[in-house]
Amino acid sequence: MNPATFPLAFPETPLTVSAREVVRALTGSGHAAYFAGGCVRDALLGRAEQDIDIATDATPDQVQKLFPRVTDLQGKNFGVVRVMRGPWVFEIATFRKDGAYQDGRRPDHVTFTTAEEDARRRDFTVNGLFYDPLTLTVLDYVGGRADLDSKTLRCIGSPSARFGEDYLRMFRAARFAAELDFAIEPETWRTLTVMSPKTVALAPERVRDELVRALCGSHPLKAFDLLDQAGLFRAWLPEVEALKGVAQPPQFHPEGDVFVHTRLMVGGLPARPDLTLTLSVLLHDIAKPDTHAVDDTGRIRFNGHEAVGAAKAEKILRRLRFSNEQIEAVTMCVAGHMMFKDAPKMRLSTLKRFLARPWFEQELELHRLDCASSHGSLDIHEMLKEKRAAFSQEEVKPRPLVNGHDLIKLGLPPGRQLGKLLTLLMDEQLEGRFADRDAALARAGELAGRC
Repeated sequence: MNPATFPLAFPETPLTVSAREVVRALTGSGHAAYFAGGCVRDALLGRAEQDIDIATDATPDQVQKLFPRVTDLQGKNFGVVRVMRGPWVFEIATFRKDGAYQDGRRPDHVTFTTAEEDARRRDFTVNGLFYDPLTLTVLDYVGGRADLDSKTLRCIGSPSARFGEDYLRMFRAARFAAELDFAIEPETWRTLTVMSPKTVALAPERVRDELVRALCGSHPLKAFDLLDQAGLFRAWLPEVEALKGVAQPPQFHPEGDVFVHTRLMVGGLPARPDLTLTLSVLLHDIAKPDTHAVDDTGRIRFNGHEAVGAAKAEKILRRLRFSNEQIEAVTMCVAGHMMFKDAPKMRLSTLKRFLARPWFEQELELHRLDCASSHGSLDIHEMLKEKRAAFSQEEVKPRPLVNGHDLIKLGLPPGRQLGKLLTLLMDEQLEGRFADRDAALARAGELAGRC
């Protein structure tokens, strides 16, 4: 079957020029070669390309002979190698037809084949397009152009077959639909909702990466809703599902239950939000179902939910194989999100320490979203912004004028008492009680004499 063809002037960038030279080298040796997949889709949508993949009828061995710098040779069995050219790396895949899938991730074997069969084994029609950079022509075997025009995400062929080949495609469906702001075609959507429980067989790292791309993409709220409605949260983040129906005190949360509140906060995120902020929004109230209680006055309370939530968030993030650094950042934000209510009453030293927290920027925005998505009062947020603007970096996080060695010279032995004294001296330094080292040492001597 001949493909539908139409012209396209691909954006002329250094990346495109380099990719075209790779294609020219392949065609000059008698092979067919095209740009493939997402880069073609994005060019048609006017989106900047992130990378360019190339599909060809050349085998991996033939590709390896043509280019001096070829990496990832472990992918040769699946027809894929990577070619390094200048600062760029191009994935070059031989046209292939996949064999049976036994693990819901990769085929048992592949057969090298034609461009048409290669297009038809891909996931979604909008990702099944090829582009000839030498003739400036798009080749469409799967109706991808029509679905781009109608903003529709549709599986190529049978949705159950495509999702069954790689369960991660269900997460990719939610991600692409959110990122492109497309509607998911009804049969594709129905199949996704039915098959989503099968995703529990996936490797956590693969799920983590798709969740990050979806929730930190151009439309975080649409991604959140699709992941929820498809049952993908239920499969991988049941703790988020458990937020549904957990009532909150209406005087502080007129918006509704904890899930509704969390969803509203996600809706307040900008396009391509910071990852630490996004995960903190998602998990900041994750322990409210565990700490839900009603006191003698009939008021709903969640005593200690921030501390319980930090521990729970850590378990979730470790389950998804996030880095230790990322886990530390998010758990600190979750653990500290209730401290903001005390900010107006903080001593100057405590306030400065608070402003100097390593992820305060994300914590402050988490607080703003939390308030804006509930009672609506931003007084504390505005006060802290003003205080932060008023203090210099040196005032918020100054170098200590006195250190442990100084206290030991004054006769104080190493130990807990020394640590407490250092904290007290730093508090007084932050309060402005002394401004130079001589005054600080004099105060240290006075305090040490009392110990």
